[in-house]
Amino acid sequence: METLPIALDAMGSDFGPGVVVAGALEAAGLGIPVLLVGDEAQVQAELKKHPQNNNIQIHHTPDFITMDEHASDVRRRPEASINVCTRLVKEGKAGATVSMGHSGATMASALFTLGRLKGVDRPAIMAYIPSQKGFCALLDVGANADIKAPYLQQWAVLASAYYQAVHNRSRPTVGLMSIGEEEHKGSALVLEAHPLLKATPEINFYGNVEGKDIFKGTTDIIVTDGFTGNVVLKTAEGEAKVLMGWIRDALTSSFVAKMGALLVRPALKKIAERVDPSEYGASVLLGVQGLVFIGHGSGDARAVKNAVRVAHEAYQKDVLGKLKALSST
Repeated sequence: METLPIALDAMGSDFGPGVVVAGALEAAGLGIPVLLVGDEAQVQAELKKHPQNNNIQIHHTPDFITMDEHASDVRRRPEASINVCTRLVKEGKAGATVSMGHSGATMASALFTLGRLKGVDRPAIMAYIPSQKGFCALLDVGANADIKAPYLQQWAVLASAYYQAVHNRSRPTVGLMSIGEEEHKGSALVLEAHPLLKATPEINFYGNVEGKDIFKGTTDIIVTDGFTGNVVLKTAEGEAKVLMGWIRDALTSSFVAKMGALLVRPALKKIAERVDPSEYGASVLLGVQGLVFIGHGSGDARAVKNAVRVAHEAYQKDVLGKLKALSST
């Protein structure tokens, strides 16, 4: 069977197509076919700065959604690069869509072009946060600020199936974000969602978890509303940068500290890689009839490469087929 390329929005980055093209070439170097969607003249200009790779193709489209435009603009601009990306997935010409740009526009395009999976009221964005045990999958991290309890149940099922398929983990554990471990603690939403999750046979429900459990790796997956999840994600990323900055300042504060820094540099590099969002590439949009991944607009070429890699892995493992099968039962 022919391996479909990953449709990458070449215009979706805070830094323009240069970073996206560089990351696409790194992914292509791993043997992953990439279809760059965007203004061909700009993409070609960036490609000329690098050695060519046969795994790179270009699909020309002159329009794209900028970060300061409304997500709803996707409805009236069918040739915007993100719309072309999702359309290529729908038409079976691409295995997945990756965008490092406007997350709202990406989600809107996915809903408008691909539609929701059966039984899913609202799609959710799932991101990875580093933990003591590797990482914790957290959703929703920004797609839905105000939600209903059944959404959390749907997301738990989707996330469990995705986690199992991608990470080969049977029955991953699911936690419900709350302000205490006890069943009687939490907001009205949490109190309503807890019995729903507990009664869901498709998931391995652990129970309530607190913020500290994210970094301890108490459960593989944690479900929460998009407002809380987004705050948690950005707090974690911001704190990681602050902590690494403190360590860097401490290790350059004196001659003796600089000598010690030479000894611990390899270990610190590994830690920096673990807490770097670029390591995880992109977040998956769960609940639509296609594989869609959303990365940071400020991501570098490494982030783009890893986003494409993650999308390709999900496509190769037929994650969408498994999610569709799940939603049809």
